[in-house]
Amino acid sequence: MGEEERRRILYVEDDPSSAMLVRRVLAAEGFDVIVATDGMAALELAQRIEPVLILMDMNISGMDGYEVTTRLRSFEHLHGVPIVAVTAAALRGDRERALIAGCSGYIPKPIDIDRFPGQVRAFIGGLQEEIGSPEEKSEYLVEYSRRLVERLEDKVRELQEAHQDLQRIEKMKSDFVILAGHELRTPLTVIYGYTQLLLSNPAIPGDDNDVGSPRHLISQVAAATKRLNQVVEDILNVSLIDADRLELKLVPVSLELLVQSVVNNITSMDPDRRLHFEVEGFGDLPQVRIDSQRFYQALWNVISNAVKYTPDGGVIRVTGQVVEYTVHLTVQDTGIGIAPEERERIFDRFYVLEDTALHCSSKTAFKGGGLGLGLTVARGIIHAHGGKIWVDSEGRDEEQLPGSIFHILLPLSEPASE
Repeated sequence: MGEEERRRILYVEDDPSSAMLVRRVLAAEGFDVIVATDGMAALELAQRIEPVLILMDMNISGMDGYEVTTRLRSFEHLHGVPIVAVTAAALRGDRERALIAGCSGYIPKPIDIDRFPGQVRAFIGGLQEEIGSPEEKSEYLVEYSRRLVERLEDKVRELQEAHQDLQRIEKMKSDFVILAGHELRTPLTVIYGYTQLLLSNPAIPGDDNDVGSPRHLISQVAAATKRLNQVVEDILNVSLIDADRLELKLVPVSLELLVQSVVNNITSMDPDRRLHFEVEGFGDLPQVRIDSQRFYQALWNVISNAVKYTPDGGVIRVTGQVVEYTVHLTVQDTGIGIAPEERERIFDRFYVLEDTALHCSSKTAFKGGGLGLGLTVARGIIHAHGGKIWVDSEGRDEEQLPGSIFHILLPLSEPASE
């Protein structure tokens, strides 16, 4: 520890004027005073700066000085560091309670600026104030323990009330999103339906590739409506998953046909990517009881995610096999991979790996963006079927392209109703 660190003092004080006064008085004596304005900041700083003395205002907001002192005394590297109460509290027993909490001494406010530096040096030098008789110490210890329990009860009660409020707000939010999603679905369905009717009319001039022609304009409206409907569907599904209201219509389904349909749909959206798909092992799989529409969406989200992070010309391999009483699906790509710390986060709501300033709404463009809901929805749907999903990857490297493997386990039997 250098000379500067040997003279470093931590002052826990939420009053700026008091903090400034103590800092100026002690700075004139060659001490470096670092101020923490609350208990949590004090706990963090005390572990980082290794002070030679801690001055503690016992009446700080949040965690009070007694609680912070007790916590600081549990830090092994602070066992020999004096903690001195510097506080305006002057009621009978305040000094004793501070000593019981773990303080080495007690300096009342307002401080005497002439005596204060000497008092600080005395405590650094090993001064330790005592309470008195063992009986008196035991009495204050019981009282202090009782106060801590009362404070804990108050905090638990506040947390319970806050939790109830959050649950109520969360339900209101989920209900609103679900209702709004249903309300948006109706006009979107109408718009998309009419655009399809117009596109089916051979009298509409132009074609999809004739930019500016009526048919091209209508096809653009249809594509945008379909994309908007997918966004609404993702948001709605996340809300249903969070509210545990995702309903499944289970029927026997061929995974081979379902996977091939997803692959065909994705490749048709952006053929210029020149991605090569390999689908293997599904011909021998038995039918599984799933909600075909929702599981299609889950697979679409996982495979389209592989598409987004695989450079043009890469390979995406989708395989299926039976392992004991489950179907094991894998989606393996030759993409940029996933960093170890991101492997769980990518399934979180609204989590986006790329810089949002570079956001692109395309679901198939390389490193294209989205709302960060695709894998969240996929996980929710798979879990609702009694399955699991996780990802393996050696790491992220846009040069070496280590790729990723998404694993999906799906039970062959119907998930038990809860």
